[in-house]
Amino acid sequence: MTTATTRSPWSPLKHSIFRGLWLASIASNIGTWMHEVGAGWLMTSLSANPMTVALVQVASAAPMFLLALPAGALADIVDKRRYLLMVQAWMATVALLLAVLTLSGLMTVPLLLLLTLGMGVGTALMMPAWSSLTPELVPADEVPSAIALSSVGTNLARAVGPAIAGVLVSLVGPWATFAVNALSFFAVISVLCLWRRETQVAVLPAERLFSAVRVGWRYARSSRPLQRVLVRTLAFFFGASAGMSLLPLIVRGELHGSAAQFGVLLGSVGIGAVLGAMLLPRLRQALSVDKLVALASLVYALVLFALAWVREFYVLIPVMLISGAAWIAVLSSFQVAAQTSVPAWVRARALAVYILMFFGSMAVGGLLWGWVASHSSMSLALSVAGSVLALGVLLTWRVALPQRKAEDLAPSLHWPQPLLAEGQDQERGPVMVTLEYDIDPQHLQDFTQAMSAVRRMRQRNGSFSWSLVQDSEHPRRWCEVFYDESWIGHLRHHQRVTRAELKIEAAARRYQTEGVAIGIRHFLQG
Repeated sequence: MTTATTRSPWSPLKHSIFRGLWLASIASNIGTWMHEVGAGWLMTSLSANPMTVALVQVASAAPMFLLALPAGALADIVDKRRYLLMVQAWMATVALLLAVLTLSGLMTVPLLLLLTLGMGVGTALMMPAWSSLTPELVPADEVPSAIALSSVGTNLARAVGPAIAGVLVSLVGPWATFAVNALSFFAVISVLCLWRRETQVAVLPAERLFSAVRVGWRYARSSRPLQRVLVRTLAFFFGASAGMSLLPLIVRGELHGSAAQFGVLLGSVGIGAVLGAMLLPRLRQALSVDKLVALASLVYALVLFALAWVREFYVLIPVMLISGAAWIAVLSSFQVAAQTSVPAWVRARALAVYILMFFGSMAVGGLLWGWVASHSSMSLALSVAGSVLALGVLLTWRVALPQRKAEDLAPSLHWPQPLLAEGQDQERGPVMVTLEYDIDPQHLQDFTQAMSAVRRMRQRNGSFSWSLVQDSEHPRRWCEVFYDESWIGHLRHHQRVTRAELKIEAAARRYQTEGVAIGIRHFLQG
């Protein structure tokens, strides 16, 4: 039997649904990268202002700020298959509109930015649901390989898409890249239509959207593993965004190159990413994930310095190959860490926060480096970005990426079922839960320290308020108090506690006086 350490990196492809969606996503991503080349090149034709060109990337990423969390909440509470079908149809429509308006000669700078924004809306709605699908398609021990394969597929598309787009733009025009992108979405739509997704009968009613958003945000605020991923994401992508956002201007303005040359450089990034993905298993055996990310980040900083000062096209090809390898090493590591450090019930929302940080860093970074380039020079903007990226490695050196086992995130289901008097409304709330402890004063410091971890656990699982108070008359008696939004919300809280969190709770309860039961009571607001 194949073990986790010897399993082939291609093993997830033996699962038919994953294989079908993987191939369809490659086709769709080829279209997406063709769109990127077409939109970037079209904007340089409409305006030579570096700030305006950089706004294409900003318009593509900006919707994440408003829609990432609601999209993640929707993905967690509705049928992902139907949801993704609707989003893919929206994106196909926007791409088709781009093609028609460009072919008709009606495209303007504001219109291109508006439609790019529309495509960004579709991306924002799609990504949390798409990213959270992986654990449903393959066994738990194949999830890291499946995530890596998804990254390989994306970068295969990056290698092929820009090269095709460069030829199409040169021979036909940017409208053709938008038309091909519109057709590419139907590959994903076809596989989704054929997929008969297994669904479990829900014991509890589905969460309401705004409540699900609030719970997802609380989880992100209280989950230290996820927060470590977010910090490392910001440290890398804020500086690294300069490379992709300014590359069209480097080719057209600094190198006086063609659309085909722009496509070759973007294709080199994709090829480098694929080659890097093939080397990743060996690198992960030789280096810890934190050292791998730090090394790849420093390499990418050197890439930015090369882009700042090298003005020879054929020298930039190997530079972009190296940039792709470094990019995939960082991106894959972050995606695996974000995917495997959160339980299933909140996965799409947690990934939405990660995606929000990723696109937010790219959008703000792209805007900043475009502004610096337009007010000084391309070389200065890229040099500063490279320095910021290298500084980020130093500042986050002690922020270790999480490495959690899937079984630690399985529900523990160890809490006793709470009782509700007959005739009470299950939507009633909020619910106040109290737990009374008897603690020897000599263990007080250790107990309160252990309870700080309990507080974070309660909050990330849905509680909106938590406190620990001492009885003024009986100093040994301590009362933990937390609030859930409703009785239904409290029942969901019961289902969310993981096996890892069982250990957190046990670490605090070990200070309970032996032979004295912990008193647990539930109160409904009048």
